[in-house]
Amino acid sequence: MTEVPRIVTSRWDTLDAHTIDGYRRSGAYEGYAGIKAALDRSPAQVLDEVKAATVLGRGGAGFPAGIKWGFCPPGVWPRYLVVNGDESEPGTYKDRVLMERDPHQLIEGCLIAAYAIGAAQVFLYIRGEMAHAQERVAAALNEAYAANLVGANILGTDFSVDIVLHWGAGAYIVGEETALIESLEGNRGMPRLKPPYFPAAKGLYLKPTIVNNVETLSNLPWLMVHGAESYKSVGSEASPGTRLVAVSGHVNNPGVFEIPQGTTTYRDLFYGEQYGNGIRNGNELKMFIPGGASAPWFFPEQVDLPLEGRTVGAAGSMLGSGAIVVMDETTDAVKACLRVVRFFARESCGKCSPCREGTSWEEKILQRILDGHGRPSDLDLLLDVADNISPGPYPVAAHPDAGLDAVPFPPRQTTICPLGPSSVAPITSAIRRFRHEFEAKITRRNALPVSAAPAAPAEVAP
Repeated sequence: MTEVPRIVTSRWDTLDAHTIDGYRRSGAYEGYAGIKAALDRSPAQVLDEVKAATVLGRGGAGFPAGIKWGFCPPGVWPRYLVVNGDESEPGTYKDRVLMERDPHQLIEGCLIAAYAIGAAQVFLYIRGEMAHAQERVAAALNEAYAANLVGANILGTDFSVDIVLHWGAGAYIVGEETALIESLEGNRGMPRLKPPYFPAAKGLYLKPTIVNNVETLSNLPWLMVHGAESYKSVGSEASPGTRLVAVSGHVNNPGVFEIPQGTTTYRDLFYGEQYGNGIRNGNELKMFIPGGASAPWFFPEQVDLPLEGRTVGAAGSMLGSGAIVVMDETTDAVKACLRVVRFFARESCGKCSPCREGTSWEEKILQRILDGHGRPSDLDLLLDVADNISPGPYPVAAHPDAGLDAVPFPPRQTTICPLGPSSVAPITSAIRRFRHEFEAKITRRNALPVSAAPAAPAEVAP
């Protein structure tokens, strides 16, 4: 892959890249050359460059960053930039590695974005469990302040911005942007209704707020140095540039890889020598999660799909957070389903009744099946509960192929945020494909005998 530029990982081989000296002398460009290039242009020109490059969000939705920045209402101040470093989805760890190995790249990306949108305050929100990432970013911020790269009159210009490092408490739900904003304001992390609380209009402190993912911002320094045309020369037309993917599970070489967007296939990732290097023990692929635990599962027939948002979406799933979990033929589909559902049930914030109650019901039913106490009606009951969280239609008939092509994506939802529907994805995926595995664990085939009437009382001797 030497012909493909390493846009966000070019310093990962340098041991001291997390320091300001290491950042400045290593990698594909001189550290902080991106903000210098940005300050030589107007904010509008920087915004146009990001739009021209079609920098897609790397946090899950894949929305173009430049268009998102343009949603801020004109003339409304102050504005805020919030960095979503609450990477919490099972199987996802690319942003953590970015913050640990190259924190100055993230800080420089924050400066470029803040300059483009006119923000004087940046809030960098990092997940509570990521202690090493927090320490690395904190040390890098101290170095950047000392070098006049953050703070007042940066590099002798009129541009001033402060970056506040905020540690989360480990809640998955604050990965949702409005819940993250609630947490920043000192409230319990719960999502807000949209409308009216679209962050670009009414975000942090009800002021215009742009929320971007760590990897999204880490692309900006390279872009400012090399330009939009160089950026678009990598990847596909609809998904230019590279992206990080975290490949875990049953591959010989799990890890975080930077790949060209839109042209790399799942087969390349699983079997390529520079990536996953094949399925463990020579086993066959059974299924894989293509974009984080909230994504509907894929199967061997989808392995040749490219990692391109529209293509994967049309096939019924999503690229999401870039977390790809590979499961081989030895995997118990019911156990895998329960493991994912249990996570979402325990991370539900409880604000919405369908999610608060429904995810717990899903977990209890799946656990009952695994414990050998399943009922013949449990599979249809599971799908009925799923339908009340994320309306179907779903296959509710006994035939395993019933309604096979009727599962909607993107999912509909009766909840404020997508956490509830995220618990539905593994259930519908597993039951549609591996219903026989669920049925094999349900040993109570017949209803227990129940007496129609109580026995007659015995005669009492006089």
